[in-house]
Amino acid sequence: MASLIYRRYGGSLQVDIPSFDVLVEAIRIPETQWIATACPLEGLSCDPRLLTLMDADGNGRIRVAEVRTAVDWAAKQLKDRRGADASSDVLELNALSEEARPLRGAAEMILRTLKATDAGRISLAQVRESEKALRETGQNGDGIVAPEHLPEHLRPLAQELMASFPALTNRAGKAGVDAALVARFREERAKLREHREKQGAAFVWGDISLETAKRVRDVAPLLDAYFVQCRLVAAQPEAAASLRLRAERVEGALGDVAALGKAAGDLPIAPPDASGVLEWSRLLRGPAYEVLEAFRTDVAAPMTGDSQRLSDSAWRGLVAKADGVLAWQAQLEANPVRKLMDTLPSVSDADLDALEAASAADLALKPTLDAVNELERLVLYQRWLLLFANNFISMPNLYMPKRLALVEKGTLILGGRKYTLSVLVTNRAAHSALTSLGTTCILYVQVAPKDGTPGYEVAVPVTSGRSTELAVGKRGVFYDVDGVESDAIVTQVVRQPVSLWESMTMPFARIGEFITSKVEGLASAGEKTFDSTLEQGYTHATNAPPVAPPPAAGAAPAAAAAAPPGGGLAGIVAAGGLAAAALGSSFAFIMTQVKSLTLVDLISAATLIAIVVMAPAGLLGWLKLRRRNLALLLEGSGWALNDRLMLTPELSSLVTRRPKLPSNARVDRLDMVRSALVRQQEDDEAEGASGWTKLAITLAVIFVLLWQVRIPLLTWFCHAGWLSQDTCLAVLPSQAEPAPAAAAAPAAAPAKAP
Repeated sequence: MASLIYRRYGGSLQVDIPSFDVLVEAIRIPETQWIATACPLEGLSCDPRLLTLMDADGNGRIRVAEVRTAVDWAAKQLKDRRGADASSDVLELNALSEEARPLRGAAEMILRTLKATDAGRISLAQVRESEKALRETGQNGDGIVAPEHLPEHLRPLAQELMASFPALTNRAGKAGVDAALVARFREERAKLREHREKQGAAFVWGDISLETAKRVRDVAPLLDAYFVQCRLVAAQPEAAASLRLRAERVEGALGDVAALGKAAGDLPIAPPDASGVLEWSRLLRGPAYEVLEAFRTDVAAPMTGDSQRLSDSAWRGLVAKADGVLAWQAQLEANPVRKLMDTLPSVSDADLDALEAASAADLALKPTLDAVNELERLVLYQRWLLLFANNFISMPNLYMPKRLALVEKGTLILGGRKYTLSVLVTNRAAHSALTSLGTTCILYVQVAPKDGTPGYEVAVPVTSGRSTELAVGKRGVFYDVDGVESDAIVTQVVRQPVSLWESMTMPFARIGEFITSKVEGLASAGEKTFDSTLEQGYTHATNAPPVAPPPAAGAAPAAAAAAPPGGGLAGIVAAGGLAAAALGSSFAFIMTQVKSLTLVDLISAATLIAIVVMAPAGLLGWLKLRRRNLALLLEGSGWALNDRLMLTPELSSLVTRRPKLPSNARVDRLDMVRSALVRQQEDDEAEGASGWTKLAITLAVIFVLLWQVRIPLLTWFCHAGWLSQDTCLAVLPSQAEPAPAAAAAPAAAPAKAP
């Protein structure tokens, strides 16, 4: 018995399965110690046939019991398991156990058929090639033989049998016949022959019996209703009056052809007779008159011998004979081989025996072909079962950079980074609903192969860089596990911080976004206000009365009061002055608050703000990064997992990478674009404002801004001692003395306090 060793991978304890002998023991551990207890067939990078063979119940999922069954079966067939340890798809015949004797016989037959030079080993390709060759020759082992694989003289008969019965399809997907179908034909043919012998007794009217019976059936509703009415009149004579049309109904239908026709159709075919006899001469000329007349001439009179009347008993006799004919015909039509009725005499029992023999010969191959199928199963198990167990019972390959896990679909190159882990997603809505509960940033990427094959979607964990750089619609390239390149486009981002620094700086990024949005809103509102002011000024200017002579000196105040406020260019200038004053006041307030702070105070305040904001965000981000879990990524794809697959920092650096430059590369620091622009500008004529104009505009703007804040700025300079006392008194005569003078006269301070 091999000893089991448990190892830690990324924080999870997993059983180590280095060989097939260890695997035989590992499947006995409790299911709770397996990493996975079930997985879907989709999304695994292995031979699809292997997964189909392991899925014993065909529900599209592989469970613990099915894995155990597969390992136990393979262990019984192999006495030498070195091929399974090496994951080889070549089976050594000497490695087979005594229990695998049928598989050895099948392998030797295949090698003889293929005329292989090495009779001691067989590959998966040889097994599949032989099975394909056998199926192409019509040998399927299920007893169903397609017509093209029968002797030419039997093909028409086989096709006729196939047309008479429900289709049978063999393992090759072709329709054919088998022994059971031939036996059923014999049975139905015997029934048909026996039934035809009863035709004379049923066809009492000879060759015209079927046509006569159909005509009896056609008029049966009319005549049955008439004889019922006769019984009613016989039992209650006054009922005869109720079977006639009332006068008011006829009068109401006059002039309306449709109403008259309907009224006539409601009448009996003839006046009911209490004796139960239909006098043909008393037929009413209603809608069925011509049909009944033809029936009387062609059927009733010849069959009953009375052309004047038809009694109730005679009618019942006709109906009974017609029912017998129709019942015989219905049974004939229900027989599946009735279409072959004309060719039945030419179908010989020898031909049927030949069909049965061909079916039996094909069925005799069933043990051999079943052995070929089981041989394919064993070679697949030898090739994949140990690898599958290391991706189901344990998952070390997820944590090993040099190995490829079966669940991986390929590598994504996007935004200068390499994402090495991706899993198949069949339902993005359900998958993202689960991964959004975790703390891992996930990209959903649509992969579009270039060869025209159907695309698919993968989920990719992001473990480095910045999540803010990722957005829906971003494009990249995807390389599957076989190295095939495809186009890729991001369809959804489950955004989470991918590094500690990003989580710490995310509050500042949000503050920046908030300020940016507010500034953009204010700018947009300012543009609208400016446009509105211009529109109002233009309206006042165009609607103003003609210019009057200058008013007298005494009337000037009144005219000024009557002028509309804020109108025209003056209003714009005034609004600009108010805005500049408000800006100056804000700047003065800030300067007043800052002037009392030293450089150390500024640095301390900035540090304190950074700590207050970044410390909680960093702590929360650190906790999220520690709880990143790949299990949600797999569970969203249909896996059932027992343990968490923690995304450790080491694994994070492997999942998302930014490869370095080649070791023999050298970086040239010269900016080629800058030099190209300089050369281009030398050849082009300068456009726009000249340098002196730009300098003048800049100085004018600076002057306007300084002029608006001159008073608080000069006051701050005086208090800071940067200007002399005489200068401060000269430029600020209304201000208090500078700070040094005030400090020299402490006795005056209390007097100024009130």
